[in-house]
Amino acid sequence: MSKSIQILSTKKLSGEQKQALVKVNIEVIDTDFIETQNKPFELKDLNDNLIFTSQNAVHSVLADPKSEQLKTKNVFCVGLKTKILLSESGFNVVAYTGYAADLAEIITLIYRNESFTFFSGNLRRETLPKALKDADVKLNEIQVYDTSLTPQKIKTAVDGILFFSPSGVESYLKDNTIKKEKCFCIGETTAEALHKITKNIIIANQPTVEDVIEDVIEEYK
Repeated sequence: MSKSIQILSTKKLSGEQKQALVKVNIEVIDTDFIETQNKPFELKDLNDNLIFTSQNAVHSVLADPKSEQLKTKNVFCVGLKTKILLSESGFNVVAYTGYAADLAEIITLIYRNESFTFFSGNLRRETLPKALKDADVKLNEIQVYDTSLTPQKIKTAVDGILFFSPSGVESYLKDNTIKKEKCFCIGETTAEALHKITKNIIIANQPTVEDVIEDVIEEYK
């Protein structure tokens, strides 16, 4: 086998995720280009249904002692892992999708007469709130976590870069440039953040870290 492939993940991977790559002779540098932390908020003026678009928001809400009272409400969410976390924590998940745009479509088509509270982060995309407001769906929003960029210069030459969010792309580009590297993206929204920079993009079939890793293995085997 020729020299091993070197890739960079813009977020820390689990031991298992790394192992899958190392096993096929792919070397991994993994480091967090964004950080999230819970922020103080008040659980008040809640509507009948709740929306979560990330696991960060779920963790932040669960840390509030009043969160038990929310479990009587219906929940709509983005992401399989977010759904699993909610279900395992005792929430009733009515609908979940891979992307915010698809969730917005379900809500505006089927649940437009319902009211919603969206638990969000400071860097959230406009997609969901805008679609609901345009359809006159009753919505309010509570920010429950902050995302901050943690850019750093990567000195090692890599063959591929793994991106998991538009914020991760933005953070990477602050101190680094993308030339010939293949960019592996968790989803369309992340890929969109790269579209003016490179055409060399592979988007995972499902928006999970595991699917991104499968693409990497497929690409270099």
